[in-house]
Amino acid sequence: MELFYFVVFGALGAVVAALELSKTSKDRINTSPAFNSFKNNYLLVYSLMMAGDWLQGPYVYYLYSTYGFGKGEIGQLFIAGFGSSMLFGTIVGSLADKQGRRRACVTYCITYILSCITKHSPEYKVLMIGRVLGGIATSLLFSAFESWLVAEHNKRGFEQQWLSLTFSKAIFLGNGLIAILSGLFGNLLVDSLSLGPVAPFDAAACFLAIGMAIILSSWTENYGDASENKDLLTQFRGAAVAITSDEKIALLGAIQSLFEGSMYTFVFLWTPALSPNDEEIPHGFIFATFMLASMLGSSLASRLMARSSPRVESYMQIVFVISSVSLVLPIITNFLVAPSKVIGGRISFAGCLQLLGFCTFEACVGIFWPSIMKMRSQYIPEEARSTIMNFFRIPLNIFVCIVLYNVNAFPITVMFAMCSIFLFVASILQRRLMAISDKPKMESWTAMTERDPEAEPLND
Repeated sequence: MELFYFVVFGALGAVVAALELSKTSKDRINTSPAFNSFKNNYLLVYSLMMAGDWLQGPYVYYLYSTYGFGKGEIGQLFIAGFGSSMLFGTIVGSLADKQGRRRACVTYCITYILSCITKHSPEYKVLMIGRVLGGIATSLLFSAFESWLVAEHNKRGFEQQWLSLTFSKAIFLGNGLIAILSGLFGNLLVDSLSLGPVAPFDAAACFLAIGMAIILSSWTENYGDASENKDLLTQFRGAAVAITSDEKIALLGAIQSLFEGSMYTFVFLWTPALSPNDEEIPHGFIFATFMLASMLGSSLASRLMARSSPRVESYMQIVFVISSVSLVLPIITNFLVAPSKVIGGRISFAGCLQLLGFCTFEACVGIFWPSIMKMRSQYIPEEARSTIMNFFRIPLNIFVCIVLYNVNAFPITVMFAMCSIFLFVASILQRRLMAISDKPKMESWTAMTERDPEAEPLND
């Protein structure tokens, strides 16, 4: 493997270590022992849940190909997963609000374990059922756990600022360190121990079962709106009214869909971008490098959110602009750097530049997750939190399904340009969100100055 990859990985690792070790009192939030116990319990469960998810990711396509399925059939299986998340996500989100978030988290574990079991069958219909179950599980993973955390945090009377600490640590561990360790563990099972491509799915099921046991033994139940007289249709209608009547919620949903749509599209684009002529690239090591960049981003986010200024709504505008620019690099290098005509071989100079840009994008992803979680905790009403969060995923899943279906219809530069535009639009919407979130404070200050002309402007 080329020195370049080790240099990038080492540099990112050094920066992450420096950021974590150099934190001062300004970068840390003073908390209570009761909160630390609560936070550590959640982080343990969330890490196990993410391990169950990350272990599967690198081997899904590979497993299907070993069963003899072609690109088209595998593409249909992936579309089934995103389609399932789109169709059933809102329903399971509403059920989580009504029947209980703890129960929904247990349902996630059971559903994903069943999805893992289906991977033992080479039958296409059985694998399709597994993808549908996986899509339902994904919707629960990205709504039920966060909804349970926010409600339980508030129920126990912890300070609101402490919530951002849990969010940033969850992303640092679950979307960073655990992702890297899962990739290495999966590689150990499949390559070193030669246990076959199903082994990571069996390991994932074990981690999910352990996490479920902890949830059942230590978590209490909480609800959104558990009113008996509210059916699912009424909950859907209430969530839709909340989105359409509150511009902040609508903007937040649009921002999330634009960013996550670009992020999931990037997952399908980075490999052909770095190896357009079938260059030999270490996919697993590059994936680990991306996750390290994401850890860097989450570490930066924890520092930013520990301070009163700048606000999340402010710095996320810059993050979206940087992420937009980072995905323009493949287009720029395509015009400025002469494409190589050699088939195979080492990564090209253009590929090296693009890898640096992609690491920058992944760092933005690391900042995005805890920051969007904090904004959701501020703006989304508690009684329909899971329902609204899954409403946000509907346009995201539609977009990803369309991209998957037409992935060969457009040049890769067009796809990157589309993602870059979406991210720039997200920065504009974020600016609007900041403007309207400041209005109540400005109105309050105006009222104060009418009573006291010498009153100072309100600071964040």
